Amino acid sequence: MTGDDHAPPASQVVGRFAPSPSGPMHLGNASTALLAWLDVRSRSGTMVLRVEDLDRDRCRPEYADLVRRDLEWLGLDWDVETPQQSRRDQAYRAALYRLRDQGLIYDCFCSRRELAIASAPHGSDSPYPGTCRALDDDARARRVADGRRPALRVTLADRAVSVDDRLHGTITQHLADDVGDIIVRRSDDLFAYQLAVVVDDADDGVNAVVRGDDLLASTPRQVALQAMLGLPIPAYAHVPLVVGMDGERLAKRHGAISLRELRDRGVRSESLVGRLAALNGIGDGDPASPSHLVAGFRLEQVSPNPVRLDVSAIASLVR
Repeated sequence: MTGDDHAPPASQVVGRFAPSPSGPMHLGNASTALLAWLDVRSRSGTMVLRVEDLDRDRCRPEYADLVRRDLEWLGLDWDVETPQQSRRDQAYRAALYRLRDQGLIYDCFCSRRELAIASAPHGSDSPYPGTCRALDDDARARRVADGRRPALRVTLADRAVSVDDRLHGTITQHLADDVGDIIVRRSDDLFAYQLAVVVDDADDGVNAVVRGDDLLASTPRQVALQAMLGLPIPAYAHVPLVVGMDGERLAKRHGAISLRELRDRGVRSESLVGRLAALNGIGDGDPASPSHLVAGFRLEQVSPNPVRLDVSAIASLVR
């Protein structure tokens, strides 16, 4: 691992790990990181590590150190570590100003309760109804006088946006109907993930994003932001989540185990890597280091379906 800031050639594949340091890595993180690493290394690319610590209430420096140790234990190296998000406010603010200069930013004073009422009976995933988009100066001034701090939203175009995902094919969203205007800076002045991630990927030269498919639905709005900011659009691949045998995301009820716990119990990283690879259709499940799985790897051969994992089988690796 290095801190080399030399930018790779434009034609070179650049991927990234982008962990959120809110705790130890779990098996789902490990599966996604393994696939991202194999995709980059099989194409002789550059791997970037970026710590995504926007959530400053949950993220801790000691967890970032633990994530680095987890990745190293798995045998997943990286070439460049870029500044973590908590140090990147200036870059996000510059992007916000560019959107404001285009007349696309407005104050939103809606509380969560007001949004919940507005979206009923459609649920919390309903698109933002545009309540504050047409507020005049007097209405905004009254809300500020009442002590209400606004979030900032960006006006998304009333059009369909399509993304060609390497595993899922073409995904299309009509932004106004499916999403509505999105928050780019919260009312507590923290920048939103949707804005931060597109700025980070552009500044880091990332052109091949491999991440969990829980983020697939947010990709069209990120592509829309990239277009508005004049940023390059990476190739996206959303890999399967690791779920329990019941099809639900891994949780304590499944006996979910962190990598730190497995390491402390004496599990060999090769045993875990070989098992996770086989769950994704790579190799035969025998112990293997990531470097031994690179030859012949093609991400497009991975099934997009969720990976069902019997956690007890992973736990048995220590016996």
